[in-house]
Amino acid sequence: MNRNQISQDQEKTPSGPSRAIGVAESRRGETELMPSPDEVARRAYFTYVNQGSLPGHEVQHWLAAEAELIAERNLTRVHGYHNRT
Repeated sequence: MNRNQISQDQEKTPSGPSRAIGVAESRRGETELMPSPDEVARRAYFTYVNQGSLPGHEVQHWLAAEAELIAERNLTRVHGYHNRT
């Protein structure tokens, strides 16, 4: 490998720190909207009880609870209530 090939290879790679900061910032907004496992479990349990406590639908209850909580947080974010103190 000669000196020109090394410098060309280095030019192709994105700079590390600025790329990492951008990804971290974009994911921070996503994680703020994600409900905790405890919140999802609580919502899924209430759905389970309200539907007659029938076994065999745990995954559906969990996924529905998670989707409902995320949708609620998206609504509050859209209407400007997400960051109010």
